[in-house]
Amino acid sequence: MIFLVGAVVPAGIQATFMIPAILIAVAVILLIIIIATSYVKAPPNKAYIITGLKKKPKILIGKAGLKLPFLERKDELLIEQISIDIKTGDFVPTADFIGVNIDAVAKVQIRTDEEGIKLAMKNFLNMRSEQINAQLVDSLQGNMREIIGTITLKELCNDRKSFGDQVQEKAQVDMNNLGIQIISCNIQHVEDKNDLITALGQDNMATIQKTASIAKANAERDVAIAQAEAAKEANDAKVSSETEIAIKQNELSIKRSELQVIQDTKQAEADAAYKIQEQAQRKSIEVANSEADIAKQEKEIELKMKEAQVREQALDAEIKKQADAERYRQ
Repeated sequence: MIFLVGAVVPAGIQATFMIPAILIAVAVILLIIIIATSYVKAPPNKAYIITGLKKKPKILIGKAGLKLPFLERKDELLIEQISIDIKTGDFVPTADFIGVNIDAVAKVQIRTDEEGIKLAMKNFLNMRSEQINAQLVDSLQGNMREIIGTITLKELCNDRKSFGDQVQEKAQVDMNNLGIQIISCNIQHVEDKNDLITALGQDNMATIQKTASIAKANAERDVAIAQAEAAKEANDAKVSSETEIAIKQNELSIKRSELQVIQDTKQAEADAAYKIQEQAQRKSIEVANSEADIAKQEKEIELKMKEAQVREQALDAEIKKQADAERYRQ
């Protein structure tokens, strides 16, 4: 149908269009209300169990989901860690018939696997931690009493961890049927009816003191032996060192004597060679001097001979001249 702009719409037709619009608005509002009231979000320490429409329940742990109002219901299951105090309450006999009173603490938690959730839903749905504690403490105490009867007092005192592990292992069998996991079981306090633990402690202390005394005496003896051995080794080392020094000094003296002999010999050889050389040089000088004197004398003789020859020639010339002059005069 086409309406022209500006045309007048009859009142009946307006009413016809307004009714569906109102219904749609109401439906939308109802849908928003349903969604708002259906939205649920489980915290990390709780599991929301939503049942109703489906045969298999819907489980929410740390995530969000929808729960239809009036058609589905929401239940809570606490999955956080719970501490349970386990006490024997009175004295329970051990394997060696000594009554003991034990305080322990177990850490438990509902299993979050599918089978664990199913079992826990049957036993702990919508329970607080105190209520779950009350449901489990009797079973844990019974298991601890059974384990106490299988061990001796000394074993219990010497290895509490092993005792706690045995209690945890035995109790876990029963807890599996409830969807519970035992995280740990620690022994806090142990006392016996006749105060034998104190006596054992004193006996153990005496043994420790005796062992310590023996160890101290052995240590002192070992120290004395070690000191004596060290002193002996030090003295031996000193004697050996002094002997070595004396040997080295003696060898040094001998070496010095040998070197002195060699030095004296070399010096004597050098002195002798010097004297021989000195005499040879003196001889050479004397020979040279003699040869020089002989040469000088020969020169003087030669000179005298020449002078004689000159005088002879001069005399001959004079005589000849006089003879010539006489002949000339004659």
